Amino acid sequence: QVQLVESGGGSVQTGGSLRLSCVVAGYTYRSRCMGWFRQAPGQEREGIAAIDSRDGSTNYAGSVKGRFTISQDNGKNTLYLQMNSLQPEDTAMYYCAIEPRVCLWLVGYNYYGQGTQVTVSS
Repeated sequence: QVQLVESGGGSVQTGGSLRLSCVVAGYTYRSRCMGWFRQAPGQEREGIAAIDSRDGSTNYAGSVKGRFTISQDNGKNTLYLQMNSLQPEDTAMYYCAIEPRVCLWLVGYNYYGQGTQVTVSS
């Protein structure tokens, strides 16, 4: 059974930083292609970052590019999201995901975690 467990969410003020982590368990294949999503209340889930650990390629949504950094530790089967210069509009539940139809896509993943809440206050 595939399990993705996120951690690291919390409450910060505008301009602050957080680092999210996601541990993957029970996945048969090496998690080379992974991503982060977020969903704010009343809005659709948005893909914000993806990584291909085979060559380190990344892809970001315009809303987070330059502020967020996705990375992966294959030895620990862990995915990270470093979030800097956080803004109130970044407030959302954040989810990690694996097994996209196409690596580096920001849509179409088969497995998601339960999420970790990020709240940014002004």
